[in-house]
This record gives sequence, C-alpha cells and structure tokens, in this order.
Amino acid sequence: MKKTAIGLLACCALLQAGAAEAKWLTDLPTAQAQAKKENKQVLLDFTGSDWCGWCIKFNKEVLSTPEFAEYAAKNLVLVEVDFPRKKEQSAELKKTNSALGSKYKADGYPTFVVLNKDGKEIGRQEGYSAGGPTAFIAKLEGFKAKN
Repeated sequence: MKKTAIGLLACCALLQAGAAEAKWLTDLPTAQAQAKKENKQVLLDFTGSDWCGWCIKFNKEVLSTPEFAEYAAKNLVLVEVDFPRKKEQSAELKKTNSALGSKYKADGYPTFVVLNKDGKEIGRQEGYSAGGPTAFIAKLEGFKAKN
C-alpha cells in the first residue's frame, strides 16, 4: 500500500513537471501568427544553448521554472533563436537564425527581444539578469505596460 502511494505521488510529480515546461518554437512567422490570434507577445531568446554559460544559467534559473512556464502559457509565444556549437541544426535553421540575429541586432547572448502581437519590438534585455522568474516576469510585464 505504501509503495503504491509513493508511486502515485511520483507519477503526479512527473506529470506536473512535464506540464510546467514551456513550449518553444523556432519559426518566427508561425509564432507571430499565433501571437496575433491569441493576443500574446512574442519572446525571442537569442542563445548559445550548449556553450554560453550565462544562457545555460538563465535557462536553469528562469526559463525552465514552472513559474515562468505558467506565465508564458498565458502571455507569450516563445521562439528560441539558437546558435549552438555542438548541437546539430539544419542549414535552413542556421540561415534563418543568422538573419534574425542581424535583424534584431543580437550581438551577445543571451539577448531577449519582446514583440507585440503585430511584430513591433517593445522591449529587450541583453545579458544575464539575476532575480529568477519573478524579476524576469516583472520586466516582461513592464514592456507590456509600455505598449
């Protein structure tokens, strides 16, 4: 009986953890169409996911948290614009990400660019920012208020 209860609790915890993951797209036009339809903002994350220490730290402390995932599900369409060194990407995705990096002047990593539902840039954060998900969400809310 005790083992069954522990097993059920473990399953529930795994289900909650899986549900708390944010969904990241890699296609900006698809993300913009979704944002317009759902009246959300688009968050572009320019990252070096497998080599940039600050990107990895921010992902662990903020982007991978249940608090951020819950906020994102209600308010954001997420787009990862990744520049990995070891992870494989298609030539098309590399070309697209490079063009986005140039267009939004993402010269360092991490860089976050927030677009309104119409695709207009309304805010950005360059570099790592301490404070966890609460501080980052407050910054995103500030961008929304200015829009």
